[in-house]
Amino acid sequence: MISVETIDNNSFKVSVTKESSTLHIVLLNDRFHQDVSNNKLTKTELITKSFEFLLKRESNQSILKKFNLEVISQYFPEYFDEIKKTYSIIQSSNIIT
Repeated sequence: MISVETIDNNSFKVSVTKESSTLHIVLLNDRFHQDVSNNKLTKTELITKSFEFLLKRESNQSILKKFNLEVISQYFPEYFDEIKKTYSIIQSSNIIT
């Protein structure tokens, strides 16, 4: 389970419960939020999707305790493409035919 709590506009506390519970502080500025999600995801949604992405690749104990969301792509180059697929799917499911 992933829980995201807003600390301020650019700082978030993320709790992850999987095999164990971990706490993370994540920084996310407006520019990066816009660049990655094109404002189609809220900051909280983007962080949640980012943690889902990370948890497919590593345990919650391996995720940095404090980091800027931008660093994910340094470890996982496919991050941007995966997140963009996520909001494309969300956008497609919201279209009424």
